[in-house]
Amino acid sequence: MGIESPVYWDPFDPDIARDPYPVYRRMRAEAPVYYNDVHDFYALSRFEDVDRALLDWQTFSSAKGPILEIIKADIEIPPGTLIMDDPPSHDIYRSLLSRVFTPKRVLSLEPRIRAYCVRSLDRLAGLDQFDLMTNFANEIPMRVIGMLLGIPEDDQQTIRDKADHNLRTERGKPMQVPEDRSIGNPELFADYIDWRRDHPADDLMTELIRAEFEDVHGVRRTLTRDEILTYVNVLAGAGNETTARLIGWLGSLLAEHPDQRAELVADPSLIPNAIEETLRFEPIGHAIARYVTTDVELHGATVPAGSAVTIIVASANRDETRWDEPDRFDIHRKVHQLRTFGMGPHFCLGNALARLEARVALEEFLQRFPVWSVDRDVLELSSTSTVRGWAALPITIG
Repeated sequence: MGIESPVYWDPFDPDIARDPYPVYRRMRAEAPVYYNDVHDFYALSRFEDVDRALLDWQTFSSAKGPILEIIKADIEIPPGTLIMDDPPSHDIYRSLLSRVFTPKRVLSLEPRIRAYCVRSLDRLAGLDQFDLMTNFANEIPMRVIGMLLGIPEDDQQTIRDKADHNLRTERGKPMQVPEDRSIGNPELFADYIDWRRDHPADDLMTELIRAEFEDVHGVRRTLTRDEILTYVNVLAGAGNETTARLIGWLGSLLAEHPDQRAELVADPSLIPNAIEETLRFEPIGHAIARYVTTDVELHGATVPAGSAVTIIVASANRDETRWDEPDRFDIHRKVHQLRTFGMGPHFCLGNALARLEARVALEEFLQRFPVWSVDRDVLELSSTSTVRGWAALPITIG
């Protein structure tokens, strides 16, 4: 019997990414404070450590960004980036968006989301095969976030493609931070925001233009143009990619578990919990990065101040100390400690919207296509270092 080699995890390795869960299991057992000397970062994989890091923002700071490559590049973060900021300024900027994502307001979007789903699915009527990502999963979030922001429908595909391009990486390699060390493409929305200043409407851009708040210096003011551009850029990227990947995982997992899919067809009231289990079992983003502001002692190891740390929420979602049979997909599981959307100050504001979009999308899809199959052997994960999901998902109906 051979001696097993030391555990190795590289978030950029496509072979590991294909099924990282066995590696996560070994990390939890053998290396709860894991160090990767190739890319120079630490990783936490146990549920209790993930929670500690997500809650302790003073030690595990977001000020240098939530993405490993951005932290390592040590770029200057523009104000108002939300996901790249700590309290108290983070709380001030977050409060401006929290009024947009109230439960009541999110639920009021359901009729429009359903209309987008119906329109997309009507185009697929009678087809025996199609790509679930291209023809459905990618389109719904694009329409919803475009509607919320006030982007004309004719422009939404272009906006999405450009935002999507910013997330793409070369297979097996980290994200390349631009030479100018900029984040995303804020100027992509400049013309829309300038137009909205003179032509207000019932959309998020108009709200951001009009919003008044008290900044960290105690000054009562409105957002600057650059701050609004940053807000919109972050929302457009996050709102498109994450929900599209979630719908894709629903498509592939339910194909692999036809008995559970049949239960959903027979009883759609089970769909919300099926979405929770999907978020646990195949989370959209596997790791959240942080910058350590002071030495941290964990499990007999020291993470030095200034280090980059990846907090593996996907591992926490399958921690044996928190979940029974964590590697089993079960739409009836009681899901009550989900970490897919983070925790603490940076808990995802759009979580309710993502869940609503996924629920409506699955309800409408199952009504039309109760049975489908997927050839998992030909599937490829999308090449990004931020979200995990299918680049394409060709399915066969029936």
